[in-house]
Amino acid sequence: MKITKRVLAEAWRRTAARHALLDGVELPPVARSEDELDEWAEGTWGEPAEQAKDGDLCLLVGEDGTVRGRCGPHQEVFVTHDLDEAVFLIAEAAVRRRGGGLAEVAEALERIDPAWGRRFRGGEPDGTGAVEPCGRDPLEGFAWIAGSWREQDPYTTLAFFRAAPGRTVDPERLALLYGAGPAQVAAGTRLKDLKAVDDGRVHWDRQWESCCFGQAGGWTFPLHHDTPPGAFADKEAYAALGIEESVRLSATSAKAIYRFEYLRGDRRVDDGDPCVLELIRYERGHAPYLRGGELDFLNRALRRAELDHPELTNRFELYFHALEESLGLRLPRRDFAEGEVRAAHWAGGGR
Repeated sequence: MKITKRVLAEAWRRTAARHALLDGVELPPVARSEDELDEWAEGTWGEPAEQAKDGDLCLLVGEDGTVRGRCGPHQEVFVTHDLDEAVFLIAEAAVRRRGGGLAEVAEALERIDPAWGRRFRGGEPDGTGAVEPCGRDPLEGFAWIAGSWREQDPYTTLAFFRAAPGRTVDPERLALLYGAGPAQVAAGTRLKDLKAVDDGRVHWDRQWESCCFGQAGGWTFPLHHDTPPGAFADKEAYAALGIEESVRLSATSAKAIYRFEYLRGDRRVDDGDPCVLELIRYERGHAPYLRGGELDFLNRALRRAELDHPELTNRFELYFHALEESLGLRLPRRDFAEGEVRAAHWAGGGR
């Protein structure tokens, strides 16, 4: 059945009538065009403008039956063609508006419908999958680096590359294409070797002209600050690495800007809104990406991280743990702590 404004209203009325927790909860304003949404935001149609600015949910039902949820007139938070999912997402928003933590929201939704509780806890579209707790210390995984990375330590850019299943991206070849010094790469130089020269003063002076690299969890990683001029000049050699996926996390020194970029091949996955890729826009308890969009897998992983690890108050640690769970990103903590990770200065740089 194609969703229309009337169909959605009737489905919500039936749902709200069956559950005491939804008693008296009205369907959010429903528009059938962007113009109606703008009128709502201006207070000339439906609810007053103050509610639009307050982050209330409003709905846009397209002619093809697509339901788009908006916080205010422009921030899209979900898109669905499924009536049951639309009703669930509206109910979730209504329950969350009452306040309380994520566990309380999950319990309230579970009282309305056990399937809704499972769906919320797992972040899954249909709520049919088993939801198992994480059961381990997230700071033993990828999230260990989140704290120091905010201070640009050890590097401002964390990059990860993965090839097709059964293949690996050669870390030495990748480091050389980045611009790492061939002699240090060939010698197997470690981070502790760079820091051992002149009690570490040389590396301190040249750390902006260096990189660390290696492999973990099926990903090849180079970590660095500035990328040297001429990096990736050999396009054929870069193509021969067979890279199919890449992730880049970048921190801008002194500006508190932290970005996440995920590419499949040469195509960036961003659901059409690159602004939301700034990590400071992620708030605990709120899905940072479009529900039902290409990055929804990260929303689900973040929901699990938030519910499994209420002890984590650092949102970067939560986000990095979600990246580990959803994409398998890893960094060898012991290798960095002991200085065993491979490292090199850029070729021809510095002194």
